[in-house]
Amino acid sequence: MGPVEIETSWLGRPLPALVRAGEPGVDLAEWLAGNAEQVHELACTAGAVLLRGFRVVDHVDFHAAMRAMSSDILDYGERSSPRIQVSEGVYTSTEYPATERILPHNEQSYTTDWPTRIVFFCQQEPTKDGRTPLTDSRRVLARLDPVVVERFRRSGVRYVRNYLPGISLSWQEAFQTGSRAEVEDYCRRRDITAEWVSDEQLRTTQVRPAVHRHPVTGAETWFNHAHFFHVSSLPTEVSEGLLAALDEEDLPYNTYYGDGAAIEPGVVAGIHAAMDAETVAFDWKQGDVLVVDNMITAHARESFEGPRRILTAMSDPISTLRSRT
Repeated sequence: MGPVEIETSWLGRPLPALVRAGEPGVDLAEWLAGNAEQVHELACTAGAVLLRGFRVVDHVDFHAAMRAMSSDILDYGERSSPRIQVSEGVYTSTEYPATERILPHNEQSYTTDWPTRIVFFCQQEPTKDGRTPLTDSRRVLARLDPVVVERFRRSGVRYVRNYLPGISLSWQEAFQTGSRAEVEDYCRRRDITAEWVSDEQLRTTQVRPAVHRHPVTGAETWFNHAHFFHVSSLPTEVSEGLLAALDEEDLPYNTYYGDGAAIEPGVVAGIHAAMDAETVAFDWKQGDVLVVDNMITAHARESFEGPRRILTAMSDPISTLRSRT
């Protein structure tokens, strides 16, 4: 096995750490079989690790690398964005038009069972832009107004979703079932209030913490979707169009303080500003694999030009329901 170089500040800051194969043709899955723990430790410190220069050609190689890192690869449940399943546990990244950007977020922080690790594989790099910016959620928490943080600590975040065919994901796609009874059972077991507004419209409400502690390091992180699902975070023409067509309670996504009070526009703007200040990005290269510690680091997507194929997989869940029993 050829030499491997590790750089912990190749972008001028630790996020992400870089692990580069020292010679071509090093099989990533084989290398990870003996070095996965080192990658996990780097991710816990830096927040993410970019594995570059290894041999990873397609979804089969990517799945093998995931298996070398974890025995607990997850299906994509309680969905909030459209993805295509490529193979067991491997999905395309969010299927939004190339012209749209995706804001920083920690994957599935609105759930009771989230992945501690989300991994991306660049099968085809874009012609222009299309980076996956990374945001240190520990530093975001430290940057936010302490008064705002304390407000969220006390109440948490209330997420209200409406599954509206033609406007957002249907409940059948989000929950991967056509059975109302299965959806209701899922919601009961995960502290989600489910209300059938009509035959096709399901409304769910759930309250989740805004701040969490990392299970390994103990560091506190800003871990939620408060800004991401807030209606004001949409492009102006989209949010205005939705508010003109729908009552607020029927919006596809919206967030509130946990007690139901509106989150002030200035607070949402402050969260965006803190995230922007703590965000870095790198250009994808074909074959790159990016290991993100989901509780430390939020990820985003730039708009792009030309073909772009990024696959993703999630692993090693935390369940807050199990931790309370």
